[in-house]
Order: sequence, then structure tokens, then C-alpha cells
Amino acid sequence: MNTQFRGPELWERTVGDLAATLPGATAVFRKFKIDFCCNGDLTLDGAAHRRGADPRELERALEALGTGAGETAAPAAMDSEELIGHIEACYHEAHRRALPELIALSRKVEAVHRGHSNVPAGLSDALQQIQRDLERHMASEEAILFPAMRQWAKGKFDKPISELRQEHDEQVTWLRLLESLTDDFVTPDGACRSWQALYVGTAQLAEDLMEHIHLENNILFPRFAATDSRA
Repeated sequence: MNTQFRGPELWERTVGDLAATLPGATAVFRKFKIDFCCNGDLTLDGAAHRRGADPRELERALEALGTGAGETAAPAAMDSEELIGHIEACYHEAHRRALPELIALSRKVEAVHRGHSNVPAGLSDALQQIQRDLERHMASEEAILFPAMRQWAKGKFDKPISELRQEHDEQVTWLRLLESLTDDFVTPDGACRSWQALYVGTAQLAEDLMEHIHLENNILFPRFAATDSRA
């Protein structure tokens, strides 16, 4: 087995751990539809069986990551200050830029192509709900949790983290709905450019949001899970 994997055997490691420490693993998990953000505590073996993924293909894809060169450092190597800044700049701002345009595009596509059998009816409503939920979620992090983490404020983080994890679970449910409404972001033959742009943008939103949730659930939050036990 590739020497990239030290410590526990590959199949005994959790998908959250692999996603956090192995550059490129999150892309592999997305390809195989392995939930590494909200079910990151599952072992790779358990996650593969739950999803019905081919174990040999999954193993080969992960081992191939060890042969690459020049990967950027995994977010797990960032200190908490740097990681929080990365989340805010790369994900919070990206969601705020993307969602208004996607909502407008989806409304246009649903109206213009309402007679088409593959029209993503209800997509604009789903995106609008995601926008409302995400804005509330991100504002809470930016105003309260992240400043406290930056200052290492005294007090327990377990309750707010637990609440945010529950919100992440709800966000993943919305992402599953987006996949269903868009046939996994595959446009029908003859789709107009607006329809194509809508699905490309929505797929990117889903990818960004999965990565965002993973960084918080599997890397940032565990660092603050038991504040009162640290010096």
C-alpha cells in the first residue's frame, strides 16, 4: 500500500480524517458521493458500504493521490486564525456572491422553460431558502463564534458548535434536493446557455458548501470541542 497512508490502515480511518489530512481526498469523495462532512466519523469502509461504492475503485483513487506532486498544504496544517480567515474569504464570500445570481438564473430558466419535462421546478425556491439559512448561519459565526475562537475566549463552545453542526446537517439535506432537482447538475440536450450556466454555478455552489462544512465539522470545530479542558 502507498506509503502516503501511515498509522491505521486506510479502511480503518474515518472519511473526515482522510478529507482533513490528504490533499485531493475531498474531490475523490465527491466523485463517489461519499458524505465526508456531516458523516465524517464513519470509517472509509463503513462509508463505502453505506453508499454502495466500489471499494477497489475508491481505494485506487485515494492511493493515486499520494503520487502527485506540489499539492498545497492541507487546511489541517493551518492554525485556527488562518483557517477561520480562509473559511470567511473563500467560502462565506463565495456563497454571498454566487447565490443572488443563481436565484435570478433559476427563476429565468423555470419561467422560460416551464413546459419542458426536465425543467428544475422549485430550484429557485430551494436556492432562496439556502441563501436565507446560510446568511443567518454565517452571520452568527462571524459576529459571535469566530471572534471568540480568535480570542480563545473563556467559556464552553460545545453548545454553539452542536447547533451549527445541526444546521450543517440541514444544509446537506438542501444540497441533496439540488442534486435531485437538477438530475445531478446534468442539463438536457439542447439546453440554452442560461440553463447551462445555472447548472454549472449550482454545482460549484454545492461543491463549495460541502468543502465549507467539512472544514468546520472535521477540522475547526474539534479544536474547540472541550475548551475548559485546555490551558
